[in-house]
Amino acid sequence: MTSTLNTADTHHAPDEPMPLDEVDLADNDKFLDGVTPWRMFHTLRHQDPVHWQPEPEPNHGFWAVTRHEDIARVGRDAQTFTSTKFVNLEELDDDQIKKRASILELDGLRHRAMRSLLQRQFGQGVINEYADFLRGLTARTLDTALAKGTFDFVADVSADFPINVLARLLDVPPEDNQQLIDWGNRIIGNTDPDYADVLLHSEESEQYKDLPFRSPASLEVFEYGRELVRQRRGGTGTDLISRLVNQTPRDGVPLSAQDFDNYFLLLVVAGNETTRHTISHSMLALIQHPEQLTRLQEDPSLIPVAVEEFLRWATPVYHFRRTATRDVELGGKQVKEGDKVVMWYASGNRDEEVFGNPYDFDVTRRHNDHLTFGKGGPHLCLGNLLARTEIRIMFEELIPRLAGIRLAGDVPRVRSNFVNGIKKLPVEVTLA
Repeated sequence: MTSTLNTADTHHAPDEPMPLDEVDLADNDKFLDGVTPWRMFHTLRHQDPVHWQPEPEPNHGFWAVTRHEDIARVGRDAQTFTSTKFVNLEELDDDQIKKRASILELDGLRHRAMRSLLQRQFGQGVINEYADFLRGLTARTLDTALAKGTFDFVADVSADFPINVLARLLDVPPEDNQQLIDWGNRIIGNTDPDYADVLLHSEESEQYKDLPFRSPASLEVFEYGRELVRQRRGGTGTDLISRLVNQTPRDGVPLSAQDFDNYFLLLVVAGNETTRHTISHSMLALIQHPEQLTRLQEDPSLIPVAVEEFLRWATPVYHFRRTATRDVELGGKQVKEGDKVVMWYASGNRDEEVFGNPYDFDVTRRHNDHLTFGKGGPHLCLGNLLARTEIRIMFEELIPRLAGIRLAGDVPRVRSNFVNGIKKLPVEVTLA
């Protein structure tokens, strides 16, 4: 397997720790080079694992939680660290929260009831039924991409495959795929000038303050979802939309139109972006560590183990936030009621206390207790089994086809401290 490297190998233990006073997790520009975030996290874990991070106005700053143990504690304790005040860094008033809350911003009984609407659809049984479909879909995606020889792995493989899966789950035509991808980019990429219609921190975004991610693209997603509701209400479909509109949550409170809008938007964004970025980061890591790719080629039975390392390594979502419901001690710091508490999963996934040689990309790593899906808490990612299955099948199909793969250009990243995304991954392949 040949490979050449022309982009920073992003995850080596920092040679030179970043001085604590230079760390700024609120600065999206520090997340562009694929190196600086890991230097910042390394410094925080070792010098100030629960760190007060000031933010530009109108925000008030947050506690950055960077050690695995503390992150897991915050994620599990929804009574002390609530999601109901919002899970991104943006600070909202009660009226905005009411309008924008999705299942992510619920706790307790209502959260469990809303999750249960789709829980079975993301369970092992249903996903096993999809395995043949996923394998066929993967093969088609790869046939088209690999035939080109040189291509953008993000556009042709990582983005193409998960969106086709989502289209199937939603039962919408594949010709809508590109629109769904664009909406995800525009909404999640709300701090990246290449993606955002309106940048999150701009004055212009004020007029969209009641929309998810302050993105006008949300209105287009809502309209698309509402049309699906009109078509499917009262029907017998088993797709995700039909289940949302034709079932009552088990707490007996029906979904309001707004509940549906926000749930649907979350499916469109979360169901596509995270798996796509994980596949991109995993491919880049295999290019940068050709000996690991060789191991998987020689022993494909390692791929299910490797998937967990892909997820740890990629950490497609850098953080989620909670809000303290009471004064509490955390990591030796006094957190006050109302403070934002931010779980930096990416940092926890490099914690030396949990992972031996955390900066080594090791496809044989066992007991991989990563935080990528939110560990053990009530908000454990609903789609985690589907994501794992998609990633596994993708690499089971891809790896045997490759004789060689190398980078064919720069690898730009999304300007965001929330989504750890790769925009383009130009590659040149030789086929086995």
